[in-house]
Amino acid sequence: MGVSVVRLVAALGGLSLLVGLLASYRAGSEVQVFNQLTWKQDKPLYKLDVNWPKVQEQLTGQTFCVAVDHIHGLVYIGQRGGDNVPKVVVYGEEGYFLQAWNTTIEMPHGMFALNTLNASSIWITDVGTGENGHTVKQYNPLGQVLQVIGTPGKAGSGTNPLQFDQPAEIFVEETGDIYIVDGDGGINNRLLKITQDLKTLWLHGEEGSAITQFRIPHSVTVDSVGRVWVADRANQRIQVFDKITGEWLGSWSSCFTEDGPYSVRLTPDGKYVIVAHLNIGRISILAAPPVGLIGGCVVLDTIQLANEVRPHLLDINRQTGAIYVAEIGARQVQRYVPLN
Repeated sequence: MGVSVVRLVAALGGLSLLVGLLASYRAGSEVQVFNQLTWKQDKPLYKLDVNWPKVQEQLTGQTFCVAVDHIHGLVYIGQRGGDNVPKVVVYGEEGYFLQAWNTTIEMPHGMFALNTLNASSIWITDVGTGENGHTVKQYNPLGQVLQVIGTPGKAGSGTNPLQFDQPAEIFVEETGDIYIVDGDGGINNRLLKITQDLKTLWLHGEEGSAITQFRIPHSVTVDSVGRVWVADRANQRIQVFDKITGEWLGSWSSCFTEDGPYSVRLTPDGKYVIVAHLNIGRISILAAPPVGLIGGCVVLDTIQLANEVRPHLLDINRQTGAIYVAEIGARQVQRYVPLN
């Protein structure tokens, strides 16, 4: 029956049909069929914006992360390099350079822009090992420090007070709740949800390959229906959790046999999961599952980048749907715009 289902979907060519079938077949052989399915679009879903940014001269280091403030039309880029390389470079949405910071960040890794109509802030994870490292820092749009989470300069696993060891990425909700994946190769392999006053609500923190365990949790995002998505990089899978309870909802691995997921984001309309693969230079566009179902992963389209580009982390404009990709090898950020 599974093969017949796939042939039917292929013949009719409907994405809505595919999503419906994913919702219908929850277990057993049908899920295995969809685990193996690559669903290529007749036309690509995104195209490269060759005119973004207008100038590259300010990007003088290795570009590790990017965050988009869609309300104010700003794109923040975190980079590493020598003393003369600014840690954060800010562009307008049209691609013009606006400003640069050279702050107390040692080695920026992950970045998140919290945007509301009343205030904006930029959150950056610092994986440095010096006196300012092993922390998560919150900045205002001018680069002034608002808050430092963690024990600067000291790696650890504590929760009271909070300690980190090379925290990889962060996601902050408008409610103030914070999700952190802590372990870009350090002693920790954990996902934390904390309140804005730094109380731990729930935690998954064991190293391993069983469910709820991690090996280099590298990226985290929360979708509009209350699911937390984690790129479990070294395990070559994505794990999904309920944001309220922390309950494990499912995982995807069959789409990541060539290279683990380095970054995970969802498009504003909730239709696609966007994943970056550093070692094979690829962006994967996956079908986002319906509410309450994770099921198997389905690749809808891919963007193959040039050799040695090495896409690390990405972000999506929540208004336009444009994808911004921070590329370590190419030392640049590229923008891809949706075609439909």
